[in-house]
Amino acid sequence: MTFRRREILCEPENRDLLRTAFHLVKTDHPFTIDAFVLLPEHLHCIWTLPTGDCDYSMRWNVIKGHFSRHCPTKYKPTRSAAQKHKRSQTVWQPRFWEHQIRDDRDFEKHCDYIHWNPVKHGLVSRVCDWPYSSFHRIVRLGIYSSDWAGTPEICAGFSDDNYGE
Repeated sequence: MTFRRREILCEPENRDLLRTAFHLVKTDHPFTIDAFVLLPEHLHCIWTLPTGDCDYSMRWNVIKGHFSRHCPTKYKPTRSAAQKHKRSQTVWQPRFWEHQIRDDRDFEKHCDYIHWNPVKHGLVSRVCDWPYSSFHRIVRLGIYSSDWAGTPEICAGFSDDNYGE
């Protein structure tokens, strides 16, 4: 989530910067992105880390750090004296939500929630209309149909408490 929920992530230069940050981290600390959605002020993703590696936090810290250091100044509000003293940026909220997937059904539910998120937030009326999502890759793989989740009833059981918002 961005600092004060500022809607900066879908700006073209920030999308590119975030893509670069992910690529750099994946190069040094491999992981697979199984599901992903980028929204204006937050993102959701499911990662698979290598066997025996559970350092999810380090990867997020490096991604957020790279993005913060290279993010154009126009997207950063003025830092308070305390933020300057701590050398903290005003791009991201200082925390994130993490959930370990328990089984195939849990994975499926979280993928569905991730892909439904742009509709939930009123950005589009159909999942397939949001461009910044792994939904399109999953359709190409034949896992979802292109008209998947065309109605709110499909995801009516989603609770924000279970998905980190």
